[in-house]
Amino acid sequence: MADTGDFRNGMIIKLDGKLFGIVEFQHVKPGKGGAFVRTKLKQIPEGYVVDKTFRAGERVEKVRVEKRKYQYLYNSGELYYMMETETYEQVPIPKSLIEDLLPYLKESMTVHLLMNGDSPIAVELPTFVELAVVETEPGIRGDTAQGGSKNARLESGAVVSVPLFIGVGDVLKIDTRNGRYIERV
Repeated sequence: MADTGDFRNGMIIKLDGKLFGIVEFQHVKPGKGGAFVRTKLKQIPEGYVVDKTFRAGERVEKVRVEKRKYQYLYNSGELYYMMETETYEQVPIPKSLIEDLLPYLKESMTVHLLMNGDSPIAVELPTFVELAVVETEPGIRGDTAQGGSKNARLESGAVVSVPLFIGVGDVLKIDTRNGRYIERV
């Protein structure tokens, strides 16, 4: 068990029999009344976000989660196969668990699986991934790095907004948290 003073971003708790990850939290101490904690919780594995307020000191069930390193191998229909890098054990992951990560996932990529016992509950991608551009409109002569943007399709299927000077074959650094272009590698 943990109380609201133990809350940290990324902590996994159990409420009403469901698992939630703390996305963000804020301790609030109003002038009148008791203190409370405002939180944004992401339901695992469905992924929807809820706002919940806890009284200060309220106790919740903390879930022990182990983070393990895996390598993405391939997909077969609705299952995505990951291999543990130390034991070479392969684990099938349902598409529903990683659907929002698919635009940034490519074969041989190292990911982290959050495990509750022996069952995977979530997949974490690296914060930044490097993906090649496979399709984009040509840049117009005279364009500079400072003006305008266009869409580019990446090797994983994701479409991101990039500066006009980006061309087919360029490798880009993409932020997986928000899907934004960071830089050309």
